Amino acid sequence: MASVTYEHVFKRFGDVVAVNDLAIHIPDKEFLVFVGPSGCGKTTSLRLLAGLEEVTDGVIRIGERIVNDVPPKDRDIAMVFQSYALYPHMSVYDNMAFGLKLRKVPKAEIDKKVKEAADILGIGQLLDRKPKQLSGGQRQRVAVGRAIVRDPAVFLFDEPLSNLDAKLRVQTRAEISKLHQRLGTTFIYVTHDQVEAMTMASRIAVMKDGLLQQIDTPQHLYDHPNNVFVAGFIGSPSMNFFDATVVDQDGKLWIDGGTFKLQVPENKKTAYLPHKGQKVIFGIRPEDIYAAQYAAPGITPAAISSDVDVTELMGNEIFLYLLTGKKSFIARVDPRTHARPGEKIDLVVNMDNMHLFDPQTEKTLDMIP
Repeated sequence: MASVTYEHVFKRFGDVVAVNDLAIHIPDKEFLVFVGPSGCGKTTSLRLLAGLEEVTDGVIRIGERIVNDVPPKDRDIAMVFQSYALYPHMSVYDNMAFGLKLRKVPKAEIDKKVKEAADILGIGQLLDRKPKQLSGGQRQRVAVGRAIVRDPAVFLFDEPLSNLDAKLRVQTRAEISKLHQRLGTTFIYVTHDQVEAMTMASRIAVMKDGLLQQIDTPQHLYDHPNNVFVAGFIGSPSMNFFDATVVDQDGKLWIDGGTFKLQVPENKKTAYLPHKGQKVIFGIRPEDIYAAQYAAPGITPAAISSDVDVTELMGNEIFLYLLTGKKSFIARVDPRTHARPGEKIDLVVNMDNMHLFDPQTEKTLDMIP
């Protein structure tokens, strides 16, 4: 078991900075997820830890050991890739045992480790099959099993669910979370899917353009994003953003978006008063916008009227694509809501969960408790 530390790590490919001053400490047994769009540096960060790319500057430690110049096979890590990378001519048993055979582990120990891993993953009955006889989900479990038998200090996962269908992704997500709890080992996982990150991680590291934007627990990232990028990336559908002005009028503070005017709750007034008269980006999540007749109790409501553009019935909720002036936004509303395209609808915004950002820096203006 081991912690992992990135100490001011850089990776450059010519003039391109793929990883820019990454500094993270990942404690032993944590499940850390790197998340971000394509090209943000998350996979490169993982490959640097695995030894598949060389560090340009900085230090990477596994436990107390600096591993910058340690060959991949000696880093005590195991990696599961997006592609299953199974040997097609070998059985499941032999695929899982192959790495141990190369290391000349005794046959009895190999047999014990392979069968234990197969039992953990529920593939004990598949050990005699070839990869072509397996489903995508079964192949992915074999790839995970091949990593488990090595008993590494750190597990690395590079988008392992991307090739699975939606239902199987949900199932395998839960299996990997249970596996982490059972093995009690450090897991570092890369994905572009924020739902995977939110449901699996102890902490999430959000990256963009090679830079770490924020690292925190899933709930804290959702509640207190550092900037517009994190706010828009975490949460599905994404947070709505409006250009607005903070207005002080009649002793009350308002968010004036031109086509709407929403009162700031009293408990937030002191924090936002220094920004009166200033342009801001107002952010509100789709789940904090209600059809007026089905507004949640106990919130600080602010009324807004809007035009319905498109409706999507999801069964347990309705996604409303709405227009206020020329600005479009999304609400997740009660499935009993009657709304048709072209009609007007009265909405309520939960201002307790509002966010404000600086339009120049895009950093949060919220006071985090």
